[in-house]
Amino acid sequence: MDDLSQLLQQTMRRRHLTPQAIADKTGIRTPRIRAFAEDGADGPVRPTDDELAELAGALALPAIKDATRPTAATAS
Repeated sequence: MDDLSQLLQQTMRRRHLTPQAIADKTGIRTPRIRAFAEDGADGPVRPTDDELAELAGALALPAIKDATRPTAATAS
């Protein structure tokens, strides 16, 4: 599964969305959207579960929460 950064970048590119447009849809501040798109869920700015739910709903990405969780192979 792609990580959060890749999912956001691909979705933004496909739908021609800017971080500001996603912020307007979700209520998440634009700098946080940019941080998620650049660093993913493991960067210094980590998304909350509520933010992940907002992003998933606004961008129609039901698996976005799974993309931020380490897999069994990575967690060891």
